[in-house]
Amino acid sequence: MWKNRNVWIILSGELIAGLGLWTGIIGNLEFLQEKIPSDFVKALILAIGLLAGIIAGPLAGRIIDQSRKKTVLLLAGLGRLLSVAFMLIAIATDSVWWMMGFVIAIQLSATFYFPALQSTIPLVVKDDQLLAMNGLHMNIATIARVAGTALAGVMLVYWSLSSLYWISAVAYAVLLIFTMMLRIDETRDEDVRNKGNKEKNNFKDMFPVLKSYPAVSMTLIMTMIPLLFLGSFNLIVINLSEIQQSSTIKGLVYAVEGIAFMVGSFAIKYVTRKWKTTFILFFFATMVGIAEFLLVFAENLILSLSAFAFLGFALGCFFPTAMVIFQKQMPKAYHGRFFSFRNMLERVMFQVVLLSAGAFLDIVGLQTMVVIFGFISLSLTAIFFLQMKRRNIILEQQVKPSVVKTV
Repeated sequence: MWKNRNVWIILSGELIAGLGLWTGIIGNLEFLQEKIPSDFVKALILAIGLLAGIIAGPLAGRIIDQSRKKTVLLLAGLGRLLSVAFMLIAIATDSVWWMMGFVIAIQLSATFYFPALQSTIPLVVKDDQLLAMNGLHMNIATIARVAGTALAGVMLVYWSLSSLYWISAVAYAVLLIFTMMLRIDETRDEDVRNKGNKEKNNFKDMFPVLKSYPAVSMTLIMTMIPLLFLGSFNLIVINLSEIQQSSTIKGLVYAVEGIAFMVGSFAIKYVTRKWKTTFILFFFATMVGIAEFLLVFAENLILSLSAFAFLGFALGCFFPTAMVIFQKQMPKAYHGRFFSFRNMLERVMFQVVLLSAGAFLDIVGLQTMVVIFGFISLSLTAIFFLQMKRRNIILEQQVKPSVVKTV
């Protein structure tokens, strides 16, 4: 795998783009904290971008399955680069409206970019390398998150807020260059694309196929559990900073969670040798719920950071495992629509969690909110486990159903 130039290009591009992405996210939080006092209103602004992504999701899925993946990655990357201009205008004019334009534009770009990237990875590595590649890709993204947030913290002390977005723009421009260097053999999928173009490749055609792969469906549902924590992540970080009256805890939280994630994504290669896929997913989903309960001790720095360490390690084991199930068991002809559908579900969940978290933080505070979220996470984990046993779904086996005819 290390001799594969595409692997190096994807990982290097992710590192550089991730630095730009996370400096921009810290800039967004800083801008919102200065301009908007209410957590619920902050959540509404962030949710607008997610809504745009949900609306564009079906179109993105069809385009990705009908088009060359590299072309989609290039156009989405260009959209990312151009979207930075909205935020620079927002800072110059002191306007929240322009920031909303930035949030919408960056989310629309992500709606095309990430499903296309997830569809590309199985085309550039062998099936038995998918777990390692997914883990590496997530690790690089995490390194970029830790480095990007740390860089943003330093830059905010010495430089202006707009400097964060100039760094983002440079990073996205470099990502475009790296994407141009990709060499993806998509000729084996040419017939599928041509057939899809004739049949209009409807987004709804994916659903009967998805129903025929119960392991994929169950895993897709399982990935919604960590989103209770992830959807409220940024609001929780802001509140922790206010509770402990410390601006440095923001960087510490991202660093601890990121390092724990990397440890988890390395450990999962050894964990899979001893544990079954089913046990891995449900065990680490339970760990996410425990991490939420730990934030009851939000005044305590050590216990707060321990909660994010638990979260990071759990996600580092959970998501690479889930991604391998998706990439291996879902037919490649439906990858674009499937990953777009998955991103749509995540955005819906993020919207619900964002708005709920914003309301809870304004009404009952952080500690009561995490108890509610922790109870929901553990309850859903138990319910899904019982459902899986009742339906006799086995995640370890690749189900080979009969061909599904679509209309």
